Amino acid sequence: MRPVSELLNTQDPLWSLKPTDSVFDALQTLSDHDVGALVVLEQGKLVGILSERDYTRKIALAGRSSKETLVSDIMTAKVLTVDAHTRAEDCMAMMSQMKIRHLPVTDGDKVLGMISMRDLLDEIILDQEATISQLQSYIVS
Repeated sequence: MRPVSELLNTQDPLWSLKPTDSVFDALQTLSDHDVGALVVLEQGKLVGILSERDYTRKIALAGRSSKETLVSDIMTAKVLTVDAHTRAEDCMAMMSQMKIRHLPVTDGDKVLGMISMRDLLDEIILDQEATISQLQSYIVS
């Protein structure tokens, strides 16, 4: 499998939030870009991640107002990251073990992008299709 840097080359731009944004604005951004999580940046530095899961557990179920609550109040501040050279299968193992669906990809303090479980599943499917095709060619010859 390829390193995650190659997966990032096929993705949309990185969408982000500021810690001072309202959760309502964050939900709008998630919806506008049809993504399940956004990185939270402060002066270009990764300070958290906000996912749909954060919203459902910390706003909806808690009866809080998304218009009055800041992203910084509900974001996950302890963010697991990977570097651009991490293999896709290693990311999949980490995400499965930690029960997370999104991983920011970094180069030092710079956020290069974010991969999702869906990105990794798509990569696994492509890899398996290539293997099947090679095996079929081998059997036929």
